[in-house]
Amino acid sequence: MALPFDTSVPSVARMYDVLLGGKDHFESDRAAVAKIVELEPEAPLVARRNRDYLRRTVRYLAGEVGIRQFLDVGSGLPSAGNTHEVAQEVAPTARVVYVDNDPIVLTHARALLTSSPQGACDYIDADIRDTEAIISGAAGTLDFREPVAVMLLAILHFIADKDDPWALVGRLMAAVPPGSYLVVSHALSEDLTGNQLEGLNAVYAETRSGGVTQRSLPAIARFFDDLELAEPGLVEISSWRPDTVAQPPRALFYGGVGRKP
Repeated sequence: MALPFDTSVPSVARMYDVLLGGKDHFESDRAAVAKIVELEPEAPLVARRNRDYLRRTVRYLAGEVGIRQFLDVGSGLPSAGNTHEVAQEVAPTARVVYVDNDPIVLTHARALLTSSPQGACDYIDADIRDTEAIISGAAGTLDFREPVAVMLLAILHFIADKDDPWALVGRLMAAVPPGSYLVVSHALSEDLTGNQLEGLNAVYAETRSGGVTQRSLPAIARFFDDLELAEPGLVEISSWRPDTVAQPPRALFYGGVGRKP
């Protein structure tokens, strides 16, 4: 169910839109992002890298692997290069389901996310923690007898340890058949100072998400337990099958693509 609409409370989805240079945000979101950028000046660059990572992983899955179904959970506001646009450019018959519970995201998505005539595109109003609602809702568009790519980009660090994000991922992956894939990007704690972590956590504690949990590399790797990681494995996101070779950036977000055997 969508969260109540209150523009005075920062929204993670709208803050991400600010970082990407979008226009669908309010003063509370801009103020929160200003604090984040003061703490971590590379935050806008990391957001753009995460968007590029989404495009590359979807292109890989739809093109090289042949995946035709995508479940994008915590999708955020529509932007250039959405999952269905990238997938359907490669495979027009691709079917995509987006999941979010932010009311402004839902409104924009229903207005802007239009599928190719051959494929399908749907949107589910659900919290990431409610995996049963996500799976049952997505079943109206996706065939869970066939492989599905489960996309969890920049969302799992908004799930606290007490809510067991590893079990959450396990439930989603249990619902898809062998040959399905998991795509994750996640904030890394190891390249941030204690003051940065404390400051960022304080900012996100005031948002709709209620907080953020940057994790260590071993903790992020646990999301891929029992899965087969595609090359180059779990790496800094801009190093995952990059389009161009560049100087490796600071490791603020790690990501990987795992196959369910």
